[in-house]
Amino acid sequence: MDSQSRSTYNATYADKRDSVFDGQWSNYYLLLLLLYPVVVALLRHDRLRKTLETFPYTTRRSFADMTDTHASEIQSILGELEFPFIFEKALQFALFRTYGIPSISKLLVATSQFSTTATAAKRYTDTVVLVREIMSFRPNEERSQEAIARMNFIHGVYQKSGKISNEDLLYTLSLFAGEPVRWIKNYEWRALEDFEICAIGTYWKSVGDAMGIDYEPLKSEAWVDGLQWMEEVTTWGESYEKLHMKPHEDNHKTANETVAILLWEIPTAAKNFGKNLVCTMMDDRLREAVMYDKPSAIYYILLSVIVTTRRYLIRLFFFPRLYMFRVRGVTDRPSKEGTFYQAYYNAAPYYVKPTLWRRWGPTAWLTRFVGLPLPGDDGRKYHPEGYKIQDVGPEIMRGKGIEDARDMVKNLRKRRTGA
Repeated sequence: MDSQSRSTYNATYADKRDSVFDGQWSNYYLLLLLLYPVVVALLRHDRLRKTLETFPYTTRRSFADMTDTHASEIQSILGELEFPFIFEKALQFALFRTYGIPSISKLLVATSQFSTTATAAKRYTDTVVLVREIMSFRPNEERSQEAIARMNFIHGVYQKSGKISNEDLLYTLSLFAGEPVRWIKNYEWRALEDFEICAIGTYWKSVGDAMGIDYEPLKSEAWVDGLQWMEEVTTWGESYEKLHMKPHEDNHKTANETVAILLWEIPTAAKNFGKNLVCTMMDDRLREAVMYDKPSAIYYILLSVIVTTRRYLIRLFFFPRLYMFRVRGVTDRPSKEGTFYQAYYNAAPYYVKPTLWRRWGPTAWLTRFVGLPLPGDDGRKYHPEGYKIQDVGPEIMRGKGIEDARDMVKNLRKRRTGA
């Protein structure tokens, strides 16, 4: 074979070899592409399997043995690891939904807590902080008990004057228990299992017990498990809405200020678009009660596309959240002054530590660009020093009820043991 023929042979052989290698790599890429969503799907369900291994509530009969502590831990897995975004939005909407009840919205308007976006943001943040304190710690832990005691003191002032009824409190409790279940079913990549619903029911019933809420309006006097309680309280809440969720100007006022908070970081030009999207997540009864117009069909189509796309992307392409990245709403350790901070915020930066990153990081620059306040702005307006649980609430109640709250905590230590 002469040199020219040898060169031609070598070139032909190299081309064939490269073609084979390219084909092999293409097969590897195709196999990887096919296996990736399978692996993600398996890992996505791995946390559910591990939760059942840790908390083996596998039969309806076993639900009756669920402790408040186990219920709290299961709920934390859902709210901090599995569905943190939708879980929080569900609680925000639970609070929003109460404003469709005139007896509730009337009190908020009368106390001027929703007279402006600024005062509404403070009132909203105080509620969020207390709920986060209650939910972020086990039922028998000090901070959870202090937050319940503080909430009881604030509510007690209005209960004594007849401005808050037991039915209003029970209805609100039914929403905090039921809305996460409904939202996760409608908007997440999987629905909740019965034992998870039982955990949420067990947990919020224990909160209602600690708040002194009377369950007499419900069908039963005692419940076999948290799932039965959940079914009854949500059914009762639905009936309560049919009777009391009616259009009222005060509903409209509180809804306007709350929507402004939900759309806090949305540019002005897009706020109307955002408001219409918020309205698409309301059922007709709530939307009519807050006196909002029904959005056009395009918004419902858009929401459906967004939700469906998100659901399948998470289920097939997003690995589950690692424990180190769990979403905690408040700091675990106190500052040197004994205060705590919000770990993140959704509207005005109340109780947020003004760190270098929060004031000069990429998100901070964007916040400055749209003209919104940052942690540490305006002196002490947003309480950059953090909060003490005993001071959270309306400014007129700051420093009040401390002794009452301490007595309540002593009582809760005896009753709220986590068993």
